[in-house]
Amino acid sequence: MASLKSVKTWDEEVDVLICGYGCAGASAAIEAYDIDSSARLLVVEKAPQEFAGGNCRVSGQSLLISKDKEALKDYQRAMSTSNPIPEDMLDEWAERMVNLEPWIQQIAKDADAEFLRGTGFTERDAVLEFPELGARDAVAYTSTILPIPSGVWLALKANVEKRNIPVWFDCPLVDLIQDPDTLEVFGAWVEHDGVRKAIRAQNGVIMAVGGYEADREMQRNYYGLSDVVPLGTPYNTGDGVRIMQKAGAEMWHLRNQGQSGGIWPGIHPEGQKTAYLRNFLLPAFSWVDVDSTGKRFYNEANELQLTHYKEKKHGRWIDVPLHFAHPSHMIFDESTRLAGKMVTEVMTWSAVVTAEGWSEDNSEEIASGLIKKADTIAELAEQIDLDPDVLEAEIAKYNAACEAGHDDDLGRNPDTLLPIANGPFYALPLTPVIVCTGGGARRDMDGQVFDHHGQVIPHLFEAGELGSMFSDLYQNGSYLTEAMITGRGAARAALALEPAQLVEAAE
Repeated sequence: MASLKSVKTWDEEVDVLICGYGCAGASAAIEAYDIDSSARLLVVEKAPQEFAGGNCRVSGQSLLISKDKEALKDYQRAMSTSNPIPEDMLDEWAERMVNLEPWIQQIAKDADAEFLRGTGFTERDAVLEFPELGARDAVAYTSTILPIPSGVWLALKANVEKRNIPVWFDCPLVDLIQDPDTLEVFGAWVEHDGVRKAIRAQNGVIMAVGGYEADREMQRNYYGLSDVVPLGTPYNTGDGVRIMQKAGAEMWHLRNQGQSGGIWPGIHPEGQKTAYLRNFLLPAFSWVDVDSTGKRFYNEANELQLTHYKEKKHGRWIDVPLHFAHPSHMIFDESTRLAGKMVTEVMTWSAVVTAEGWSEDNSEEIASGLIKKADTIAELAEQIDLDPDVLEAEIAKYNAACEAGHDDDLGRNPDTLLPIANGPFYALPLTPVIVCTGGGARRDMDGQVFDHHGQVIPHLFEAGELGSMFSDLYQNGSYLTEAMITGRGAARAALALEPAQLVEAAE
């Protein structure tokens, strides 16, 4: 932390400083303005303006709508048994969730956008990730805001701009300014266009700067994932985690039972900071995934996106072992190659923001060498450094399962058992990719941050992905709605406070 002694003059004075311009930060700004339009607000965002929006901008845009508070509590409690969420927090979250829909609809209306019942890119009315835990009663339906992609983010952004709330881009948060004894927060140091500035925040600082998924070292040290790449913003490099640790906050959810957002099969072209998501709506099934030994290792073609790439093992829902199998490859034939793009374009940073592009029939990726091509499986194995005998035997075994109509080894859906038989054959390297991280400071639903003794750190708030309440399994549509709820809650709580007193703190 930085003390008041580090400040000679304040470069800017506001009532509420909001750090991070994604779903949580935008929701906080909108709520604060709507409570008090005369409040002095400032949003600071690490990314340049063209890259702002955080993970919200490139997520699937799903918003969970629930009509049954008790069913929602029961469902989330069941998904969090390995690391229980405090009951008072669970109750408040569910109460706000069942009352959130009108606010979302108003956000869409004020942005001249369409609120849609459904996901926006499939025909599903509701995504029910874990029906046996109570999803059917808890989830009324899945909603979004059009267009796809980025509709939710675009609506939030339009609402912030409509209110003329100032946003400083290229402005990373450097440190909080605190009393070292009481931990009370008075403002923050930021770096705006390369210049360090001290910002006084009389009512509070709201930390909504995202997680650490784009920091390879933090992934290794906090989660034990050595080769993963983010699907979302490359600007989520753990700044908030480090600053909250310095601020004296009690940390939680740095490593859950599993990656709440899941570990997915991605495609990471050389030189890109982020990865594509392998197309989970590809209408062809003459393919398998193999691990570093050339063998299949999970039921790859089942609809694992509906459980955020969790599979049930030993009575528990755990991450699909893509990170253990790495380096892994998708092996496919000409029928699958011609069926469509290997990547999804309705989400992820690579597809939506940097828009690197992918050829319709995957031919450009073959020409570039990203996808390997061969006339036989044995020749293909040699190109990707696998034992030809092992890979040939594995594909032959899979093709036999297709002929028999059942996959005894891994339980792949019989409807997806199509043989890899129409040459030439292809191999696409897969990279384990992650949606987000939930670790951060322990907080309540108003974003109040707790220290190591369970006491609130005065004038410090947290919202969104950083310090998310989700501690194990995750239901589709919950992250963005939690970001909305906690951002709004933090704004209300901050504006309700009396301004921090600098003179008393200095004494």
